[in-house]
Amino acid sequence: MQWNDDAIVLGVRRHGETGTVLEAMTRGHGRHLGLVHGGRSRRMQPVLQPGNLLRATWRARLDDRLGSFAVEPLESALSRLIGSGLALYGIGHAAGLLRLLPERDPHPELFEAARVLIQHLHDKTIAPPLMVRFELAILAELGFGLDLGTCAATGSNDALIYVSPKSGRAVSASAGEPYRDKLLPLPGFLRAGGRIEGADAVRNGFTLTGYFLNQHIWEPRALPAPEERARFVAAGLDADP
Repeated sequence: MQWNDDAIVLGVRRHGETGTVLEAMTRGHGRHLGLVHGGRSRRMQPVLQPGNLLRATWRARLDDRLGSFAVEPLESALSRLIGSGLALYGIGHAAGLLRLLPERDPHPELFEAARVLIQHLHDKTIAPPLMVRFELAILAELGFGLDLGTCAATGSNDALIYVSPKSGRAVSASAGEPYRDKLLPLPGFLRAGGRIEGADAVRNGFTLTGYFLNQHIWEPRALPAPEERARFVAAGLDADP
């Protein structure tokens, strides 16, 4: 078995004296693992850094084996990530989200979304709202997508400012007013054509995605909310971790 694909490095772990097991998100083959011979060498260590984009060739005798990777660097993210706490927390959190996906299950749209996110993780004005949208995309790919296009009560698409924590559907201002204390805020930048209104809107976005990630993903798997996420939000919104 053999294939070639673009791959984003999610992480590596030691294997034997000189090798590593590479975990990567590939465009056409999903999250995939493989052995990199000599992966701990001085030449390979900078190549196998989280966030880097590689051209990977995977080989194995049988499809269900670990197999091995031969990799070539395409784009290094190290210079953008290494000097930014926000970016380092971001790549850690993004990798953790991608690990929620079943191994070897293709998600090409998520691959492209992750690539765009990584390119902007060092930018404090862009990275936090991009991460909110990435979390929404993860929820959708795992089968828990939110419906933010029309009001759950009226079917209209006007003045959508809430989200029902039960259904994950948007709710308009008038329909939601009697229940406002029980609803989640829907920031404008997550509505069609909406703009980012500032740090509070982005914070509300993380509150929204965090609620559904916890309800549908982390709690059912007995996982705590990731520390990298809290640190990323704090670094991005000037709050204390």
